[in-house]
Amino acid sequence: MAVSLALLGLGSKYLDQCQDDKPVWAIVLCIVAVCADVSFFSIGLGPITWVYSSEIFPMRLRAQGSSLAISVNRLVSGVVAMTFLSVSEAMSFGGMFLALSGVMVMASVFFYCYLPETKGKTLEEIGLLFEDQDDESRRLFVS
Repeated sequence: MAVSLALLGLGSKYLDQCQDDKPVWAIVLCIVAVCADVSFFSIGLGPITWVYSSEIFPMRLRAQGSSLAISVNRLVSGVVAMTFLSVSEAMSFGGMFLALSGVMVMASVFFYCYLPETKGKTLEEIGLLFEDQDDESRRLFVS
């Protein structure tokens, strides 16, 4: 997703610089980058948000935790959608996609460093995984 967004940003920046003739290769690059970004989102970050948020909460708090996670997800999506045009006007259309690419890079680093893999684990094992981290951070916080 980060590479697709970066290519879209660079292609858009290039097209902004062209006054009269817009090169076909840059237009095709932007179209392919949008399709690639949507495809990568659809097989990765899009569904994993829903799956992961339903797995990480303990059974007794799963409904409340999932509700909160979904609310925050929708709120942030709404803020991004409502501010996209204003921000892209302020920093350029291509610059906005380059910034989103940077956000995606930072998010990928965060996911890799702080979110444990849950593939192939039962809900009970996942609960223990997060409880162990909770106990460690609780001990650090108390001492």
